[in-house]
Amino acid sequence: MNSSQLWALTPLLLATATVVAVMLTIAVKRHHRLCALVAVIGTNLALFSVLPAVFGGNTEAIAVTGLMQIDSAARFGMALVLATTLGVLTLCHAYFEGFKKNREEIYLLISLGTLGALTLACASHASTLLLGVELLSLPMVAGVAYAFDDRRSIEGGLKYLILSGGASAALLFGIALVYAQIGSLDIGAMANAIVGASADQPLVLAGTAMMLSGLAFKLSLVPFHQWTPDVYEAAPTPVTAYMATVSKLGVFIVMLRLFHADSGAAASPFILSAVVVIAVASMLVGSVLALRQNNLKRLLAYSSIAHFGYLAIVLVVPGEASLRSAGVYLATYLVTSLGVFGVMALVSSPMSDRDQEDIADYRGLFWRRPYLTSILTAMLLSLAGIPLTAGFIGKFAVIAVGTNSAQWLLVGSLIVSSAISIYYYLRVLSGLFSAVDKGSERVSESLGWAQSAGGIMLLLAMIAMLWMGVYPQPLFELSGQLALH
Repeated sequence: MNSSQLWALTPLLLATATVVAVMLTIAVKRHHRLCALVAVIGTNLALFSVLPAVFGGNTEAIAVTGLMQIDSAARFGMALVLATTLGVLTLCHAYFEGFKKNREEIYLLISLGTLGALTLACASHASTLLLGVELLSLPMVAGVAYAFDDRRSIEGGLKYLILSGGASAALLFGIALVYAQIGSLDIGAMANAIVGASADQPLVLAGTAMMLSGLAFKLSLVPFHQWTPDVYEAAPTPVTAYMATVSKLGVFIVMLRLFHADSGAAASPFILSAVVVIAVASMLVGSVLALRQNNLKRLLAYSSIAHFGYLAIVLVVPGEASLRSAGVYLATYLVTSLGVFGVMALVSSPMSDRDQEDIADYRGLFWRRPYLTSILTAMLLSLAGIPLTAGFIGKFAVIAVGTNSAQWLLVGSLIVSSAISIYYYLRVLSGLFSAVDKGSERVSESLGWAQSAGGIMLLLAMIAMLWMGVYPQPLFELSGQLALH
């Protein structure tokens, strides 16, 4: 391994060192704040090691042992993964401060999952893909069941373990079928096989279908979405935030590599038809089922199903414009989702018997926590795609790709789904500003939350969200690095 390859791997090496450092810290002395500090410092170092290449526009592709390729897309993906992970870690300290059992292992689990997401961002071989998927998924099984004295958490962890295992098995079998046809485990070769798949290549079609089902499970796409509401509800709020953002980000980058071949051509019509059906179903099913939810976590779970249905449009349309739009949408979705779950985490902090997750818990929140309510309001408006927010820019970018390629079914479904989503977001918003009970006095909010790392992160997330919505040009320029060919 030469120096350029070693330097390119620096973010992964630092992420690995962070895992080891947190593990040793727990072994030497259990201290919640110290473990949080070690995890945050390690993640910051990994992030700072990749940012110069991202903002410097480094487009050099460096192959590492045939298993990884550190290109501009990998660097952009790693930057998003590390920045979002840092946001989740800052929420964990305040949230788990009230947890009565061991609190330190949560930082180890999140650090391990982050290493898996980074591996997926750089994967160029099927073995690296499988390693990244398992390294990302298995720690989250323990993360969902972290409150092990809560029956609901144990149930959620078991559901995720069993169903995730089935999805991984389908992914592995699909890879084996494609390999039997083309004789290569290189992701680029698989992508080219997906482009040329036809009726006389049943192994490639069947293998791609199984790979698509396995990856669609990780992204909560219909009909592989059933686990999402239950697991989101069962997990501690920071873990839910991680699963809604970082876990899906790493998998989606792999999907982009598989569906955007080096030739720049679209996938086989057989496969594209399946993706279109999955995308339309995810948009409509996610939005319709969110209408009847009284639990905010479950509502956001169905909302995430719809959002990745929107994002699936870029899998259907080849070209650099599509990839740039994917980068824009991912960035806007990550910062917005992190903001929503961040407010939920701080409202629920320190962790007690249960999270503040019912919509009724947020009724009249403005009169108790006006500053947090302002952030939550802005983030929900962004999820709804209201102009001057990041969410509007993300949806606009995806709609532009769909209209330019005449994907009218997908664009129409996105518009209908977005219209439905406005109702259930406004339903939450109306409760935030509802009048308090007669005789109740307005409670002034202490700004102690804003002095915590989680509070500072929320303020930065809201500023970033508004900046993306008002002045998105730099984001479009940075997202151009997601080009894979």
